[in-house]
Amino acid sequence: MSGNVIDLCPVGALTSRPYAFNARPWELRKTESIDVMDGLGCAIRVDARGTEVMRIQPRLNEDINEEWISDKTRFVWDGLKRQRLDKPFIRENGKLRPASWDEALTLVAEKLKSEPSRIGAIAGDLADMESVKALKDLLEALGVRSMDCRQDGAKIGEQGREGYLFNSGIAAIDTADAILLIGTNPRHEAAILNARIRKAWLQNNAEIGLVGAKADLAYPYTHLGNKPDDLLDFDGKKNPFMSAMRKAKRPMIIIGMDALSRADGAQILRAAGKLAAKWNVVTEDWNGFNVLHGTAARVGALDMGFLPLKDGLDTDSMLNAAQSGELDTLFLLGADELDMDRTGDAFVIYQGSHGDAGAHRADVILPSAAYTEKNATFANTEGRWQQTRQAVAPKGEAKEDWKIIRALSDVVGRTLPYDDVKSLRATFPKPSKSTFDPAKIGKAGKMKAATFGPSDKSFWFSNPIARSSAVMAECASSQVAQLEAAE
Repeated sequence: MSGNVIDLCPVGALTSRPYAFNARPWELRKTESIDVMDGLGCAIRVDARGTEVMRIQPRLNEDINEEWISDKTRFVWDGLKRQRLDKPFIRENGKLRPASWDEALTLVAEKLKSEPSRIGAIAGDLADMESVKALKDLLEALGVRSMDCRQDGAKIGEQGREGYLFNSGIAAIDTADAILLIGTNPRHEAAILNARIRKAWLQNNAEIGLVGAKADLAYPYTHLGNKPDDLLDFDGKKNPFMSAMRKAKRPMIIIGMDALSRADGAQILRAAGKLAAKWNVVTEDWNGFNVLHGTAARVGALDMGFLPLKDGLDTDSMLNAAQSGELDTLFLLGADELDMDRTGDAFVIYQGSHGDAGAHRADVILPSAAYTEKNATFANTEGRWQQTRQAVAPKGEAKEDWKIIRALSDVVGRTLPYDDVKSLRATFPKPSKSTFDPAKIGKAGKMKAATFGPSDKSFWFSNPIARSSAVMAECASSQVAQLEAAE
Protein backbone atom coordinates (compact mmCIF):
# COMPACT_ATOMS: atom_id res chain seq x y z
CA MET A 1 0.00 0.00 0.00
CA SER A 2 3.06 2.27 -0.03
CA GLY A 3 1.94 4.01 -3.23
CA ASN A 4 -0.65 5.92 -1.22
CA VAL A 5 2.09 8.27 0.03
CA ILE A 6 1.98 9.81 -3.45
CA ASP A 7 -1.51 11.10 -2.65
CA LEU A 8 -0.54 12.12 0.88
CA CYS A 9 2.42 14.28 -0.13
CA PRO A 10 1.24 17.92 0.25
CA VAL A 11 3.71 19.46 -2.24
CA GLY A 12 4.04 16.79 -4.94
CA ALA A 13 7.64 15.93 -4.06
CA LEU A 14 6.67 12.26 -3.88
CA THR A 15 5.55 11.19 -7.33
CA SER A 16 4.59 8.08 -9.25
CA ARG A 17 7.75 6.95 -11.04
CA PRO A 18 5.94 4.93 -13.78
CA TYR A 19 3.71 7.93 -14.59
CA ALA A 20 6.22 10.77 -14.10
CA PHE A 21 6.85 12.98 -17.16
CA ASN A 22 4.52 10.93 -19.39
CA ALA A 23 1.56 13.32 -19.43
CA ARG A 24 0.18 16.56 -18.06
CA PRO A 25 -3.00 16.45 -15.94
CA TRP A 26 -4.94 18.64 -18.36
CA GLU A 27 -4.21 16.21 -21.22
CA LEU A 28 -6.00 13.35 -19.50
CA ARG A 29 -9.58 12.11 -19.77
CA LYS A 30 -10.75 11.12 -16.30
CA THR A 31 -13.16 8.18 -15.98
CA GLU A 32 -14.66 7.03 -12.68
CA SER A 33 -14.62 3.25 -12.44
CA ILE A 34 -13.94 0.31 -10.10
CA ASP A 35 -10.91 -1.91 -9.62
CA VAL A 36 -10.81 -5.64 -10.47
CA MET A 37 -7.39 -6.59 -9.09
CA ASP A 38 -8.98 -8.21 -6.02
CA GLY A 39 -12.47 -8.92 -4.72
CA LEU A 40 -13.14 -5.56 -3.04
CA GLY A 41 -14.22 -3.43 -5.99
CA CYS A 42 -12.35 -0.33 -4.83
CA ALA A 43 -13.42 3.00 -6.31
CA ILE A 44 -10.84 4.29 -8.79
CA ARG A 45 -10.32 6.97 -11.41
CA VAL A 46 -8.77 5.92 -14.70
CA ASP A 47 -6.81 8.68 -16.45
CA ALA A 48 -6.25 8.13 -20.17
CA ARG A 49 -4.74 9.97 -23.10
CA GLY A 50 -5.67 8.88 -26.60
CA THR A 51 -5.92 5.09 -26.63
CA GLU A 52 -3.74 4.48 -23.55
CA VAL A 53 -4.38 4.39 -19.82
CA MET A 54 -1.75 6.63 -18.21
CA ARG A 55 -2.46 6.20 -14.51
CA ILE A 56 -4.98 4.90 -11.96
CA GLN A 57 -5.86 6.81 -8.81
CA PRO A 58 -8.23 6.19 -5.89
CA ARG A 59 -11.70 7.68 -5.47
CA LEU A 60 -13.40 8.17 -2.13
CA ASN A 61 -15.76 5.38 -1.07
CA GLU A 62 -16.12 5.15 2.69
CA ASP A 63 -17.93 1.80 2.50
CA ILE A 64 -15.11 -0.01 0.70
CA ASN A 65 -11.70 1.59 0.27
CA GLU A 66 -12.09 5.01 1.93
CA GLU A 67 -9.43 6.96 -0.03
CA TRP A 68 -6.86 4.17 -0.48
CA ILE A 69 -5.91 1.62 -3.14
CA SER A 70 -3.32 -1.15 -3.20
CA ASP A 71 -0.05 -0.82 -5.10
CA LYS A 72 -1.22 -3.46 -7.56
CA THR A 73 -4.35 -1.46 -8.36
CA ARG A 74 -2.35 1.77 -8.72
CA PHE A 75 0.56 0.53 -10.84
CA VAL A 76 -0.86 -2.33 -12.92
CA TRP A 77 -1.97 -0.06 -15.74
CA ASP A 78 1.08 -0.73 -17.93
CA GLY A 79 -0.09 -4.35 -18.15
CA LEU A 80 -3.16 -3.13 -20.07
CA LYS A 81 -1.05 -2.50 -23.18
CA ARG A 82 1.27 -5.52 -23.07
CA GLN A 83 0.63 -9.08 -24.28
CA ARG A 84 -2.73 -8.01 -25.68
CA LEU A 85 -4.94 -10.16 -27.87
CA ASP A 86 -6.08 -7.81 -30.61
CA LYS A 87 -7.38 -10.20 -33.30
CA PRO A 88 -8.90 -13.70 -33.50
CA PHE A 89 -6.53 -16.64 -33.92
CA ILE A 90 -6.96 -20.24 -35.04
CA ARG A 91 -4.42 -23.02 -34.43
CA GLU A 92 -3.32 -24.90 -37.54
CA ASN A 93 -0.53 -27.48 -37.65
CA GLY A 94 0.38 -26.63 -34.07
CA LYS A 95 0.70 -22.87 -34.67
CA LEU A 96 -1.69 -19.98 -34.15
CA ARG A 97 -2.51 -17.87 -37.19
CA PRO A 98 -4.61 -14.69 -37.47
CA ALA A 99 -8.19 -15.22 -38.60
CA SER A 100 -11.30 -13.17 -39.31
CA TRP A 101 -14.12 -12.98 -36.79
CA ASP A 102 -16.43 -14.88 -39.16
CA GLU A 103 -13.94 -17.70 -39.56
CA ALA A 104 -13.25 -17.97 -35.83
CA LEU A 105 -16.92 -17.86 -34.81
CA THR A 106 -17.87 -20.41 -37.46
CA LEU A 107 -15.27 -22.86 -36.15
CA VAL A 108 -16.35 -22.31 -32.53
CA ALA A 109 -20.01 -22.77 -33.49
CA GLU A 110 -19.17 -26.05 -35.21
CA LYS A 111 -17.57 -27.36 -32.01
CA LEU A 112 -20.47 -26.19 -29.83
CA LYS A 113 -23.00 -28.02 -31.99
CA SER A 114 -21.57 -31.39 -30.96
CA GLU A 115 -22.80 -33.67 -28.14
CA PRO A 116 -23.65 -31.34 -25.16
CA SER A 117 -22.39 -33.82 -22.55
CA ARG A 118 -18.91 -33.60 -24.08
CA ILE A 119 -18.72 -29.79 -23.79
CA GLY A 120 -17.69 -27.78 -20.72
CA ALA A 121 -17.08 -24.13 -19.82
CA ILE A 122 -15.04 -22.43 -17.09
CA ALA A 123 -15.33 -18.72 -16.23
CA GLY A 124 -12.20 -16.93 -15.04
CA ASP A 125 -11.41 -14.38 -12.34
CA LEU A 126 -11.89 -11.26 -14.51
CA ALA A 127 -15.12 -12.27 -16.26
CA ASP A 128 -17.85 -9.65 -15.91
CA MET A 129 -21.43 -10.57 -15.03
CA GLU A 130 -22.76 -9.71 -18.50
CA SER A 131 -20.46 -12.20 -20.20
CA VAL A 132 -21.08 -14.90 -17.60
CA LYS A 133 -24.85 -14.55 -17.94
CA ALA A 134 -24.71 -14.54 -21.75
CA LEU A 135 -22.47 -17.64 -21.82
CA LYS A 136 -24.70 -19.44 -19.34
CA ASP A 137 -27.78 -18.67 -21.45
CA LEU A 138 -26.05 -19.93 -24.60
CA LEU A 139 -24.81 -23.12 -22.94
CA GLU A 140 -28.24 -23.88 -21.54
CA ALA A 141 -29.80 -23.32 -24.97
CA LEU A 142 -27.33 -25.86 -26.36
CA GLY A 143 -28.08 -28.36 -23.59
CA VAL A 144 -24.62 -28.06 -22.00
CA ARG A 145 -24.68 -28.81 -18.27
CA SER A 146 -20.98 -28.65 -17.33
CA MET A 147 -20.04 -25.11 -16.32
CA ASP A 148 -18.22 -23.63 -13.35
CA CYS A 149 -16.80 -20.31 -12.15
CA ARG A 150 -14.63 -21.78 -9.37
CA GLN A 151 -11.25 -22.18 -11.05
CA ASP A 152 -9.65 -23.08 -7.72
CA GLY A 153 -12.34 -25.62 -6.84
CA ALA A 154 -13.67 -23.64 -3.86
CA LYS A 155 -16.53 -25.45 -2.11
CA ILE A 156 -19.03 -22.59 -2.12
CA GLY A 157 -22.14 -21.44 -3.94
CA GLU A 158 -24.52 -24.30 -3.36
CA GLN A 159 -26.26 -23.26 -0.13
CA GLY A 160 -27.54 -19.73 -0.51
CA ARG A 161 -25.96 -16.35 -1.08
CA GLU A 162 -25.00 -15.72 2.55
CA GLY A 163 -22.79 -18.80 2.37
CA TYR A 164 -20.35 -17.10 -0.01
CA LEU A 165 -20.52 -13.40 0.90
CA PHE A 166 -18.61 -11.07 3.20
CA ASN A 167 -21.88 -10.63 5.04
CA SER A 168 -20.96 -7.95 7.58
CA GLY A 169 -19.73 -5.60 4.86
CA ILE A 170 -16.21 -4.26 4.58
CA ALA A 171 -16.86 -1.06 6.56
CA ALA A 172 -18.19 -3.07 9.53
CA ILE A 173 -14.65 -4.32 10.21
CA ASP A 174 -14.05 -0.92 11.82
CA THR A 175 -16.46 -1.83 14.63
CA ALA A 176 -15.46 -5.47 15.15
CA ASP A 177 -14.00 -6.31 18.56
CA ALA A 178 -12.79 -9.86 17.82
CA ILE A 179 -11.82 -11.35 14.46
CA LEU A 180 -10.93 -14.95 13.62
CA LEU A 181 -9.08 -15.49 10.32
CA ILE A 182 -9.24 -18.97 8.79
CA GLY A 183 -7.03 -20.01 5.88
CA THR A 184 -6.40 -16.51 4.63
CA ASN A 185 -3.67 -13.89 4.31
CA PRO A 186 -5.76 -10.72 3.86
CA ARG A 187 -2.64 -8.59 3.40
CA HIS A 188 -2.05 -10.35 0.05
CA GLU A 189 -5.61 -11.24 -0.90
CA ALA A 190 -7.24 -7.88 -0.07
CA ALA A 191 -4.72 -5.28 1.07
CA ILE A 192 -7.32 -2.55 1.68
CA LEU A 193 -9.46 -4.88 3.79
CA ASN A 194 -6.36 -5.80 5.78
CA ALA A 195 -5.83 -2.10 6.51
CA ARG A 196 -9.36 -2.05 7.96
CA ILE A 197 -8.44 -4.94 10.26
CA ARG A 198 -5.33 -3.03 11.37
CA LYS A 199 -7.53 0.00 12.09
CA ALA A 200 -9.86 -2.17 14.19
CA TRP A 201 -6.84 -3.33 16.18
CA LEU A 202 -5.53 0.23 16.62
CA GLN A 203 -8.79 2.00 17.41
CA ASN A 204 -10.98 -0.77 18.83
CA ASN A 205 -8.35 -2.90 20.52
CA ALA A 206 -9.81 -5.75 18.51
CA GLU A 207 -8.39 -9.17 19.31
CA ILE A 208 -7.32 -11.10 16.20
CA GLY A 209 -6.73 -14.83 15.85
CA LEU A 210 -5.45 -16.87 12.93
CA VAL A 211 -5.87 -20.52 11.98
CA GLY A 212 -3.59 -20.91 9.01
CA ALA A 213 -0.07 -20.29 7.80
CA LYS A 214 1.82 -17.66 9.78
CA ALA A 215 2.42 -14.40 7.92
CA ASP A 216 3.30 -10.76 8.54
CA LEU A 217 -0.15 -9.15 8.57
CA ALA A 218 1.02 -5.71 9.86
CA TYR A 219 -0.71 -6.20 13.25
CA PRO A 220 -0.32 -8.64 16.15
CA TYR A 221 -2.48 -11.75 16.27
CA THR A 222 -2.78 -14.98 18.19
CA HIS A 223 -1.74 -17.96 16.09
CA LEU A 224 -4.21 -20.71 16.98
CA GLY A 225 -2.88 -23.49 14.78
CA ASN A 226 -2.16 -24.41 11.21
CA LYS A 227 -4.51 -27.29 10.46
CA PRO A 228 -8.31 -27.57 10.11
CA ASP A 229 -8.71 -29.76 13.20
CA ASP A 230 -7.53 -26.82 15.30
CA LEU A 231 -10.98 -25.35 14.68
CA LEU A 232 -12.42 -28.19 16.75
CA ASP A 233 -10.13 -27.70 19.75
CA PHE A 234 -11.05 -24.17 20.74
CA ASP A 235 -13.10 -25.15 23.79
CA GLY A 236 -10.04 -26.69 25.36
CA LYS A 237 -7.79 -23.72 24.76
CA LYS A 238 -7.35 -20.96 27.28
CA ASN A 239 -5.93 -17.81 25.76
CA PRO A 240 -6.90 -14.13 25.57
CA PHE A 241 -8.28 -14.47 22.06
CA MET A 242 -10.77 -17.23 22.92
CA SER A 243 -12.00 -15.25 25.89
CA ALA A 244 -12.37 -12.13 23.72
CA MET A 245 -14.28 -14.06 21.05
CA ARG A 246 -16.80 -15.38 23.57
CA LYS A 247 -17.34 -11.93 25.12
CA ALA A 248 -17.35 -9.94 21.87
CA LYS A 249 -20.38 -7.87 20.97
CA ARG A 250 -19.44 -7.77 17.28
CA PRO A 251 -17.41 -10.91 16.63
CA MET A 252 -16.29 -11.72 13.11
CA ILE A 253 -15.06 -14.82 11.27
CA ILE A 254 -13.25 -14.38 7.96
CA ILE A 255 -12.61 -17.53 5.95
CA GLY A 256 -10.44 -17.41 2.83
CA MET A 257 -10.02 -19.35 -0.37
CA ASP A 258 -6.93 -21.20 0.89
CA ALA A 259 -9.32 -23.00 3.22
CA LEU A 260 -12.30 -23.37 0.89
CA SER A 261 -10.41 -24.53 -2.20
CA ARG A 262 -9.03 -27.61 -0.45
CA ALA A 263 -10.59 -31.02 -1.04
CA ASP A 264 -12.12 -30.74 2.46
CA GLY A 265 -13.19 -27.14 1.94
CA ALA A 266 -16.88 -27.95 2.49
CA GLN A 267 -16.06 -29.58 5.83
CA ILE A 268 -13.92 -26.62 6.89
CA LEU A 269 -16.82 -24.33 6.00
CA ARG A 270 -19.11 -26.42 8.22
CA ALA A 271 -16.62 -26.26 11.12
CA ALA A 272 -16.34 -22.47 10.76
CA GLY A 273 -20.13 -22.21 10.63
CA LYS A 274 -20.50 -24.19 13.85
CA LEU A 275 -18.06 -21.84 15.56
CA ALA A 276 -20.10 -18.90 14.28
CA ALA A 277 -23.25 -20.40 15.79
CA LYS A 278 -21.50 -21.14 19.11
CA TRP A 279 -20.07 -17.63 19.46
CA ASN A 280 -23.22 -15.77 18.30
CA VAL A 281 -21.40 -14.42 15.28
CA VAL A 282 -24.76 -14.31 13.50
CA THR A 283 -27.63 -12.57 15.32
CA GLU A 284 -30.73 -10.63 14.31
CA ASP A 285 -28.80 -7.38 13.90
CA TRP A 286 -25.31 -8.65 13.08
CA ASN A 287 -23.87 -11.16 10.62
CA GLY A 288 -20.15 -11.52 11.18
CA PHE A 289 -19.72 -14.71 9.12
CA ASN A 290 -17.61 -13.67 6.14
CA VAL A 291 -16.12 -15.35 3.09
CA LEU A 292 -13.23 -13.35 1.62
CA HIS A 293 -12.87 -13.54 -2.16
CA GLY A 294 -9.57 -12.53 -3.68
CA THR A 295 -10.91 -12.19 -7.23
CA ALA A 296 -13.29 -9.74 -8.88
CA ALA A 297 -15.50 -12.13 -10.85
CA ARG A 298 -16.36 -14.90 -8.40
CA VAL A 299 -19.33 -13.42 -6.51
CA GLY A 300 -20.96 -12.07 -9.67
CA ALA A 301 -20.63 -15.43 -11.41
CA LEU A 302 -22.11 -17.19 -8.38
CA ASP A 303 -24.97 -14.66 -8.38
CA MET A 304 -25.57 -15.54 -12.05
CA GLY A 305 -25.64 -19.24 -11.17
CA PHE A 306 -22.64 -20.23 -13.29
CA LEU A 307 -22.36 -23.61 -11.59
CA PRO A 308 -22.78 -27.19 -12.79
CA LEU A 309 -26.37 -28.02 -13.64
CA LYS A 310 -27.88 -31.39 -12.75
CA ASP A 311 -25.45 -34.16 -13.82
CA GLY A 312 -22.96 -31.50 -14.96
CA LEU A 313 -19.24 -31.45 -14.12
CA ASP A 314 -17.38 -28.98 -11.92
CA THR A 315 -13.95 -27.56 -12.80
CA ASP A 316 -11.89 -30.47 -11.50
CA SER A 317 -14.17 -33.04 -13.10
CA MET A 318 -14.09 -31.20 -16.44
CA LEU A 319 -10.30 -31.21 -16.44
CA ASN A 320 -10.26 -34.91 -15.55
CA ALA A 321 -12.73 -35.62 -18.36
CA ALA A 322 -10.67 -33.60 -20.84
CA GLN A 323 -7.53 -35.45 -19.82
CA SER A 324 -9.19 -38.84 -20.26
CA GLY A 325 -10.79 -37.94 -23.59
CA GLU A 326 -14.36 -37.80 -22.27
CA LEU A 327 -14.67 -34.05 -22.92
CA ASP A 328 -14.22 -32.83 -26.51
CA THR A 329 -14.60 -29.06 -26.16
CA LEU A 330 -13.65 -26.69 -23.35
CA PHE A 331 -14.69 -23.01 -23.40
CA LEU A 332 -12.45 -20.83 -21.23
CA LEU A 333 -13.97 -17.42 -20.51
CA GLY A 334 -10.79 -15.68 -19.38
CA ALA A 335 -9.84 -18.75 -17.31
CA ASP A 336 -6.04 -18.75 -16.94
CA GLU A 337 -5.47 -20.06 -13.40
CA LEU A 338 -5.70 -23.71 -14.48
CA ASP A 339 -3.26 -26.51 -15.13
CA MET A 340 -3.47 -26.43 -18.92
CA ASP A 341 -1.72 -29.80 -19.16
CA ARG A 342 -4.93 -31.30 -17.79
CA THR A 343 -6.94 -30.18 -20.83
CA GLY A 344 -5.61 -33.17 -22.74
CA ASP A 345 -6.62 -33.30 -26.39
CA ALA A 346 -9.81 -31.27 -25.90
CA PHE A 347 -10.53 -28.44 -28.35
CA VAL A 348 -9.94 -25.32 -26.24
CA ILE A 349 -11.76 -22.06 -26.99
CA TYR A 350 -10.24 -19.12 -25.15
CA GLN A 351 -11.97 -15.75 -24.85
CA GLY A 352 -9.93 -13.09 -23.07
CA SER A 353 -7.88 -9.93 -23.29
CA HIS A 354 -4.30 -11.10 -22.70
CA GLY A 355 -1.94 -13.71 -24.09
CA ASP A 356 -1.66 -15.71 -20.89
CA ALA A 357 -1.89 -19.44 -20.11
CA GLY A 358 -5.31 -19.93 -21.69
CA ALA A 359 -4.32 -18.26 -24.95
CA HIS A 360 -1.11 -20.29 -25.18
CA ARG A 361 -3.13 -23.50 -24.95
CA ALA A 362 -6.09 -22.40 -27.10
CA ASP A 363 -7.13 -23.81 -30.45
CA VAL A 364 -9.25 -20.70 -31.10
CA ILE A 365 -8.77 -17.28 -29.51
CA LEU A 366 -11.57 -14.71 -29.31
CA PRO A 367 -10.03 -11.36 -28.23
CA SER A 368 -12.00 -9.33 -25.72
CA ALA A 369 -11.84 -6.00 -23.91
CA ALA A 370 -10.06 -5.39 -20.59
CA TYR A 371 -11.85 -3.82 -17.62
CA THR A 372 -10.86 -0.26 -18.58
CA GLU A 373 -12.32 -0.77 -22.07
CA LYS A 374 -15.93 -1.67 -21.30
CA ASN A 375 -18.97 -0.80 -19.23
CA ALA A 376 -19.37 -3.99 -17.23
CA THR A 377 -20.85 -5.21 -13.95
CA PHE A 378 -18.92 -6.91 -11.14
CA ALA A 379 -20.06 -7.98 -7.66
CA ASN A 380 -17.52 -7.48 -4.89
CA THR A 381 -16.87 -9.83 -1.98
CA GLU A 382 -19.71 -8.33 0.06
CA GLY A 383 -22.17 -8.79 -2.85
CA ARG A 384 -22.28 -5.15 -3.96
CA TRP A 385 -23.02 -4.84 -7.70
CA GLN A 386 -20.85 -2.13 -9.31
CA GLN A 387 -19.85 -1.14 -12.82
CA THR A 388 -16.60 -0.39 -14.58
CA ARG A 389 -16.70 2.48 -17.08
CA GLN A 390 -15.03 2.54 -20.47
CA ALA A 391 -11.97 4.79 -20.39
CA VAL A 392 -10.38 3.74 -23.71
CA ALA A 393 -11.43 1.71 -26.74
CA PRO A 394 -10.70 -2.05 -26.96
CA LYS A 395 -7.41 -2.93 -28.63
CA GLY A 396 -7.47 -3.76 -32.36
CA GLU A 397 -10.38 -6.04 -33.25
CA ALA A 398 -11.16 -6.99 -29.65
CA LYS A 399 -14.80 -6.66 -28.55
CA GLU A 400 -16.76 -6.66 -25.31
CA ASP A 401 -17.21 -10.19 -24.00
CA TRP A 402 -20.99 -10.32 -24.03
CA LYS A 403 -21.11 -9.02 -27.61
CA ILE A 404 -18.82 -11.84 -28.74
CA ILE A 405 -21.11 -14.42 -27.12
CA ARG A 406 -24.20 -12.74 -28.57
CA ALA A 407 -22.66 -12.87 -32.06
CA LEU A 408 -21.67 -16.51 -31.48
CA SER A 409 -25.25 -17.38 -30.57
CA ASP A 410 -26.37 -16.19 -34.03
CA VAL A 411 -23.82 -18.42 -35.75
CA VAL A 412 -24.73 -21.42 -33.59
CA GLY A 413 -28.40 -20.93 -34.35
CA ARG A 414 -29.43 -20.22 -30.74
CA THR A 415 -29.85 -16.45 -30.89
CA LEU A 416 -29.92 -14.91 -27.43
CA PRO A 417 -32.95 -12.69 -26.70
CA TYR A 418 -31.13 -9.37 -26.13
CA ASP A 419 -29.46 -6.90 -28.48
CA ASP A 420 -28.12 -4.34 -26.02
CA VAL A 421 -26.57 -4.39 -22.57
CA LYS A 422 -29.65 -2.89 -20.92
CA SER A 423 -31.79 -5.79 -22.12
CA LEU A 424 -29.13 -8.26 -21.01
CA ARG A 425 -28.95 -6.77 -17.52
CA ALA A 426 -32.73 -6.99 -17.27
CA THR A 427 -32.35 -10.79 -17.33
CA PHE A 428 -30.01 -10.86 -14.31
CA PRO A 429 -31.52 -12.92 -11.47
CA LYS A 430 -32.30 -10.73 -8.48
CA PRO A 431 -30.26 -11.51 -5.36
CA SER A 432 -32.44 -13.13 -2.73
CA LYS A 433 -31.95 -13.21 1.01
CA SER A 434 -33.01 -16.21 3.04
CA THR A 435 -32.79 -17.31 6.65
CA PHE A 436 -29.13 -18.00 7.31
CA ASP A 437 -28.04 -20.70 9.73
CA PRO A 438 -24.23 -20.80 9.77
CA ALA A 439 -24.20 -24.22 11.45
CA LYS A 440 -25.80 -25.82 8.37
CA ILE A 441 -23.56 -24.53 5.60
CA GLY A 442 -20.85 -26.68 4.06
CA LYS A 443 -20.86 -30.43 4.60
CA ALA A 444 -20.44 -32.64 7.62
CA GLY A 445 -17.45 -34.94 7.63
CA LYS A 446 -13.88 -35.38 8.71
CA MET A 447 -11.33 -32.72 7.77
CA LYS A 448 -7.93 -33.70 6.44
CA ALA A 449 -4.80 -33.50 8.56
CA ALA A 450 -2.88 -31.46 5.95
CA THR A 451 -1.84 -28.06 7.23
CA PHE A 452 -2.71 -24.74 5.65
CA GLY A 453 0.31 -23.87 3.54
CA PRO A 454 1.14 -20.32 2.49
CA SER A 455 -0.68 -19.37 -0.71
CA ASP A 456 1.27 -20.18 -3.86
CA LYS A 457 -0.20 -17.12 -5.56
CA SER A 458 2.04 -14.08 -5.81
CA PHE A 459 0.43 -10.79 -4.82
CA TRP A 460 1.99 -9.16 -7.88
CA PHE A 461 1.07 -11.87 -10.44
CA SER A 462 -2.49 -12.83 -9.50
CA ASN A 463 -4.11 -12.38 -12.95
CA PRO A 464 -3.21 -12.00 -16.66
CA ILE A 465 -3.11 -8.19 -16.54
CA ALA A 466 -0.76 -8.18 -13.56
CA ARG A 467 1.46 -10.84 -15.13
CA SER A 468 1.77 -8.64 -18.23
CA SER A 469 2.91 -5.61 -16.23
CA ALA A 470 6.58 -4.67 -16.20
CA VAL A 471 6.01 -2.66 -13.00
CA MET A 472 4.52 -5.69 -11.24
CA ALA A 473 7.52 -7.75 -12.35
CA GLU A 474 9.86 -5.11 -10.91
CA CYS A 475 7.91 -5.06 -7.63
CA ALA A 476 8.07 -8.85 -7.37
CA SER A 477 11.80 -8.86 -8.08
CA SER A 478 12.37 -6.18 -5.46
CA GLN A 479 10.38 -8.15 -2.88
CA VAL A 480 12.40 -11.30 -3.55
CA ALA A 481 15.64 -9.33 -3.15
CA GLN A 482 14.45 -7.91 0.19
CA LEU A 483 13.50 -11.36 1.49
CA GLU A 484 16.87 -12.78 0.47
CA ALA A 485 18.68 -9.90 2.16
CA ALA A 486 16.66 -10.42 5.34
CA GLU A 487 17.69 -14.08 5.44
